[in-house]
Amino acid sequence: MGSLFRSEEMALCQLFLQSEAAYACVSELGELGLVQFRDLNPDVNAFQRKFVNEVRRCDEMERKLRYLEKEIKKDGIPMLDTGESPEAPQPREMIDLEATFEKLENELREVNQNAEALKRNFLELTELKHILRKTQVFFDEQEGGVNQTTESMTRALITDEARTAGASMGPVQLGYMEKSNEREDYLPCFVAGVILRERLPAFERMLWRACRGNVFLRQAMIETPLEDPTNGDQVHKSVFIIFFQGDQLKTRVKKICEGFRATLYPCPEAPADRREMAMGVMTRIEDLNTVLGQTQDHRHRVLVAAAKNLKNWFVKVRKIKAIYHTLNLFNLDVTQKCLIAECWVPLLDIETIQLALRRGTERSGSSVPPILNRMQTFENPPTYNRTNKFTKAFQALIDAYGVASYREMNPAPYTIITFPFLFAVMFGDLGHGAIMALFGLWMIRKEKGLAAQKTDNEIWNIFFGGRYIIFLMGVFSMYTGMIYNDIFSKSLNIFGSHWQMSYNKSTVMENKYLQLSPKEDYEGSPYPFGMDPIWQVAGSNKIIFHNAYKMKISIIFGVIHMVFGVVMSWHNHTYFRNRISLIYEFIPQLMFLLLLFFYMVLLMFIKWIKFAATNEKPYSEACAPSILITFIDMVLFNTPKPAPKDCEVYMFWGQHFVQVLFVLLALGCIPIMLFAKPMLIMQARKLANVQPIAGASSDAETGGVSNGGPHGGGGPHEEEEEMSEIFIHQSIHTIEYVLGSVSHTASYLRLWALSLAHAQLAEVLWTMVLSIGLKQEGWFGGVILTCVFGFWAILTVGILVLMEGLSAFLHTLRLHWVEFQSKFYKGQGYAFQPFSFDAIIENGSAAVEE
Repeated sequence: MGSLFRSEEMALCQLFLQSEAAYACVSELGELGLVQFRDLNPDVNAFQRKFVNEVRRCDEMERKLRYLEKEIKKDGIPMLDTGESPEAPQPREMIDLEATFEKLENELREVNQNAEALKRNFLELTELKHILRKTQVFFDEQEGGVNQTTESMTRALITDEARTAGASMGPVQLGYMEKSNEREDYLPCFVAGVILRERLPAFERMLWRACRGNVFLRQAMIETPLEDPTNGDQVHKSVFIIFFQGDQLKTRVKKICEGFRATLYPCPEAPADRREMAMGVMTRIEDLNTVLGQTQDHRHRVLVAAAKNLKNWFVKVRKIKAIYHTLNLFNLDVTQKCLIAECWVPLLDIETIQLALRRGTERSGSSVPPILNRMQTFENPPTYNRTNKFTKAFQALIDAYGVASYREMNPAPYTIITFPFLFAVMFGDLGHGAIMALFGLWMIRKEKGLAAQKTDNEIWNIFFGGRYIIFLMGVFSMYTGMIYNDIFSKSLNIFGSHWQMSYNKSTVMENKYLQLSPKEDYEGSPYPFGMDPIWQVAGSNKIIFHNAYKMKISIIFGVIHMVFGVVMSWHNHTYFRNRISLIYEFIPQLMFLLLLFFYMVLLMFIKWIKFAATNEKPYSEACAPSILITFIDMVLFNTPKPAPKDCEVYMFWGQHFVQVLFVLLALGCIPIMLFAKPMLIMQARKLANVQPIAGASSDAETGGVSNGGPHGGGGPHEEEEEMSEIFIHQSIHTIEYVLGSVSHTASYLRLWALSLAHAQLAEVLWTMVLSIGLKQEGWFGGVILTCVFGFWAILTVGILVLMEGLSAFLHTLRLHWVEFQSKFYKGQGYAFQPFSFDAIIENGSAAVEE
């Protein structure tokens, strides 16, 4: 089979590269993305490898680029992304890149430092401007005598000693007091400054307690928020002025201001000096605004120029770093002039890889061609399944269960059909399927633009990655919805019902016990496509009919799906030439499944064909036996109950003998599955006189695969498993298969259960929500209908499409992982992870570190 149905054949190769050509050759291989290198220095510390200095230089360049990116995003400058991937620069170009990044970083840091200093100066001048304005208000109030008449605005600042020295002194005037030749220490003075608004209450309390109430504080809020030059945040501050007497209080007040990180500014006492200082401050603020604008313009120009090349610079640096990380996996030969590497490559791509190596050699100017030799090994190769944008999502579903063993049958191609089909059986509704299909189609049509956005929203990335799955699930749901004749819980009467009413229509619709007779009211030919729309108005009989129909098709699809899974194991056994497993596992497993459960499916078809409501006895509807009771009697060897009058016990001649024979043959398959393979392995060991060594896989005895065998694998293992382990494993597999055949068949009934639940939920929403709006009349009814329709649409999309769709998706996933893949799929391999620039750029630097 082609690579679509199995993983690619892999080869372990040894690569010899001349030192001066190694960089260019690895660069070409990274662009190709088809080579997985092995680490030949696993015991060497990462800091002791040959190219560790180059990797550190790349780390430093990445740090500088991240700094530039942070500054660009801070200013909201769009970064140019052409979608192109530049080639990896030559090693000599690293010096130019480093110089460019160093120059940009230094220039930007210098500009930022200058801007921060200017902003700090601007902040100080702005605060000083507000202090001069607010203190002027304070002093104007004092000069007008307001403070002498308002107790809350004045406070006597006379200590006990001041009262003793000048008892005749009246209340202290703010900012002014006649000089006393005797006690100059008690002249009143003040300090002014700004403080964060949230610290002001605690600041006032501290001043009151520390100075014992011998200070007077006035404060006023600054209305406009100020910008913090350190982080650019907006802060709210208040202006304060503190009046006190004496050097001791002055020292104490300044320490408190320092503790609360209040900023103090000089404030002249004389009004003329304050006005002169305010004019100077305003002039300096205007000059600073001009300089700040020029600084910001220069910074913006630098960032805009960097934003044009930042994406390409990131790509170049990450490619250089990835190349040197890969070169650190290589070994040096004894002459120190040649690098030796080992790598896994797809067998079909060896010529393409050799062409890429030749291109790299020509680019480097080396005269020594690279050498790529294929090696023989017994190691298990990695699993590589080629995918495109369509098959990638389906392959991801399989790999989530487990990466396929090397050259094992790949279920992904079959899952492309079976997954959306089984989903649609549970989600069958023409309307809901159309919504899902349109959503998937929109993502497919807009995939280039949506993929370029590269959002970090994990939920959206999941939806977008599975856009083809969503589209197919929607299309298949539309198909099954037409089969069920179900669209938003209603039916389409396209071809006209093939049932006719012999009674009055109103009588039939009003009497829930009255049913149409197939003999008299049925035309005899079925509805051309899907279910007859008459079942939509069948009342309670509708659920009975749908139950029987959907339950049976669930079992039919489930048995066919499981039989197909067992047949897939035949392809694995024949490909790996595993004759023992083919004869003593595949054949008994297939017989067990066919003789019991496929026979039950045949009974369903026989019942549908032979028995009908229009037939006469013994093949009338009343004579039709129960398939479930028949199957239980068959397995338990019970004698069937006597049939009703004029009816037959069995559906065909010799049914009892056939059923007994089938059960005996199925039971006979169990000991074959359980003992045949271990006994043959034990006999082969005795003949070969091989002593068992614990710890190996039983594949050694059953044609196990490793690189170098008949199909890219198949050599003997160094170790063999103990016979007791083989018997235990075989017992577990046999019990799991036998019991699993029963439980897995019952598990497919989830197709019936979820389909029924989905249809009933849709009917409940229609009956209890939308039908209320449809019954309203007049213009007011139109308004009500609009609101009700919106509510119904939200519930339909949110519950029936999203939640029910997710539920059906998970159940379908379980049916594939457990019921289908367990029949043939081991999933014990490891993924092929080639050295690819595309993957590294997509995943960022984390992929490089790995």
